[in-house]
Amino acid sequence: MSQSSTITEATLAAFGEAWNRHDIDALMSFMSEDCVFDTAAGAERFGSRHVGQAAVRKAFAAAWEAVPDAQWRDATHLVQGDKGFSQWTFTGTAADGSRIEVDGIDLFTFKGAKIHSKNVFRKARPNLPAAQ
Repeated sequence: MSQSSTITEATLAAFGEAWNRHDIDALMSFMSEDCVFDTAAGAERFGSRHVGQAAVRKAFAAAWEAVPDAQWRDATHLVQGDKGFSQWTFTGTAADGSRIEVDGIDLFTFKGAKIHSKNVFRKARPNLPAAQ
């Protein structure tokens, strides 16, 4: 069943900007109380699933702990009814100094003016050598 949504491409752009600022409070303000986040990797077919504000907040923040300079660049966004997506290039530096540069997408579902679910898909590419 499709619900009416007030999310726009501008909303998703602002959500992406919050990711790049590493602003967890701003990110969570976009998410519904019963939000769901499915990661790109994990033991399940959907990666790892985090449900509810507290669990999603912790999982979102873990991205910056793993890659402190994480950025989602050159994003494009599309919204159609209660669904949307963002396409981006993820960049950053891994703990061993190697560089990450991979393309990915987020698939979203919306509830009114909030993001209900964020399902991430990212290309599997070996990290690049550390910058000299």
